[in-house]
Amino acid sequence: MMDWTDRHCRVFHRHLTRRALLYTEMLTTGAIIHGDRERLLGFDACENPVALQLGGSDPSELAQAARIGEAFGYDEINLNVGCPSDRVKDGRFGACLMAEPELVARCVDAMKRAVAVPVTVKCRIGIDDQDPEVALDTLAHAVVAAGCDALIVHARKAWLNGLSPKENRDIPPLDYERVYRLKRAMPDVPVIINGGIPGIDEAKAHLEHVDGVMLGRAAYQEPWRLLSVDSDIFGEAAPHATMQDALEAMMPYIEAQLARGTRLHAITRHFVGAFHAVPGARAFRRHLAEQGVKPGAGLDVLRDAIARVAVRAPAEAAA
Repeated sequence: MMDWTDRHCRVFHRHLTRRALLYTEMLTTGAIIHGDRERLLGFDACENPVALQLGGSDPSELAQAARIGEAFGYDEINLNVGCPSDRVKDGRFGACLMAEPELVARCVDAMKRAVAVPVTVKCRIGIDDQDPEVALDTLAHAVVAAGCDALIVHARKAWLNGLSPKENRDIPPLDYERVYRLKRAMPDVPVIINGGIPGIDEAKAHLEHVDGVMLGRAAYQEPWRLLSVDSDIFGEAAPHATMQDALEAMMPYIEAQLARGTRLHAITRHFVGAFHAVPGARAFRRHLAEQGVKPGAGLDVLRDAIARVAVRAPAEAAA
């Protein structure tokens, strides 16, 4: 979810669910070690629990980046072994590491020795011509032996040669049963499933077979779905009754960010799908697109956009 789940997005999502674990964009070890750490890693305390997702393949650099992340207050360090983008492959991290399970295990071992928070791995069921039955088991057993606390499995192969990153999100067929078989084979290891899961009802069905569900595009493109997470999954009340209430609760955060020089659009770009299929949703999006990008745009722009939309409660959103 590079360029998507930044700190503003995560604050927004936390106003929709108190319980879901949020993940950062994938950040490379080089950026964290040598870059502007506050800009890259700083986050609002309201985001917790939040996991830091790392990209890298050098055990010592991953250990150093993990220590830095833990010091910033992240609740989990996650190693990405699933991203298929070209720039990731060229840097020898992401999905190409599915071909090097022993290296991934050494990376996990180094991170586990460096931090006290959980260390997890996000992977695919295989890449290119690998047999998913062999590739996933090999990687899983290697990283668990190294101390990995949980596996997050995107239930598709990644084709690094022949498909674009966008095509890798849709074309390789989903194989949820392969992830279920992994869980049955490793009953004591937390296994979280990911890939093409469109909503909370489908997530609940997966939870009959695995320990957790990760939503990516569904959570970002249709964030209203998150309003029903706490009630439907955890049996608790949602943080806010409506999306309007959630956005109103974000106003102090947005005001503080604007005062620091953040442009309104940097925050409201994450709200595009907030009112999917609600009367007035198009007018909401249009107003933000036209007015939110202007220099000096403030809270009045967001309030004017919200006023164009009908009210929908979580129960209606889930219908």
